[in-house]
Amino acid sequence: MKAPPFRYHRPAGLDEAVALLDSLPGARPLAGGQSLMAMMNLRLAGFDDLVDIGRIPALAGIRDEGGRLAIGAMTRQQDIARDPAVAARIPLLVEALAQVGHRQTRNWGTIGGSLCHLDPAAELPTVAAAMDAELEIRGAAGTRTLPMSGFALGPMTTALEPTELLTAVRLAPWPAGHGWAFLEFARRHGDFALAGVAALITLEGGRIGRVAIALGGVGGVPFRLEAAEALLAGAAPEPAAIDAAAACCDRLDVMDDPNVPAWYRRRLARTLTARALRLALTRAGAAGARH
Repeated sequence: MKAPPFRYHRPAGLDEAVALLDSLPGARPLAGGQSLMAMMNLRLAGFDDLVDIGRIPALAGIRDEGGRLAIGAMTRQQDIARDPAVAARIPLLVEALAQVGHRQTRNWGTIGGSLCHLDPAAELPTVAAAMDAELEIRGAAGTRTLPMSGFALGPMTTALEPTELLTAVRLAPWPAGHGWAFLEFARRHGDFALAGVAALITLEGGRIGRVAIALGGVGGVPFRLEAAEALLAGAAPEPAAIDAAAACCDRLDVMDDPNVPAWYRRRLARTLTARALRLALTRAGAAGARH
């Protein structure tokens, strides 16, 4: 099938893009197009106007902003995965990107497109939730920022107004020597994940210090496993603590459908959480031994 007819606009700059969205009711921004064009070709979505923002220089690139990494919304996923600063300071993001679709998908897909599409099973929104990402949004009324927790409202539903654009994602790297892990389960590599876990952890004085655990593919939006985080903070890094934290998944209200029943998603979430925490702890311990 082919997409229904639409008018194509290619603004040269950010101001022009915002003006087009403001003047064209129902217009939709076009980023990498890896999800949007597939949906339009299948007639699952249709728009009279598409505003291509993929060639606006101000929306791409990675820069340091006072210790945080600011990633332009239109930065290609493969460019992020290959960036030395990202690899050194946010290894969790690189590990997650390796599981996004296939190489061809990552060559065109953008970080902003993934966050705005907000598929419940997508890897990048899960990382953003784990890292308390800050999102910069631009509209005709000016610029505002939102935390990831306030940006993700529901399945494929964000806090963006129809005339607004996501312009940048800011991530605060965890301290040197932290442990990380991103694990997911899909029927085949490149398929949508049935469940995914992003874990970050630090060791302080032989005990667990800071910890963040985010689950994707389990609920309508990625979310933090706060009960498990509270159990682990200050605990000894022992198997019993990991098992108790992972068991918090048993009480989750998760998605349920004929192909993947809720009980199976809970079991996946618990298993992946335990594995991710063990791997993150191993990496934190190895990093500590080198310092």
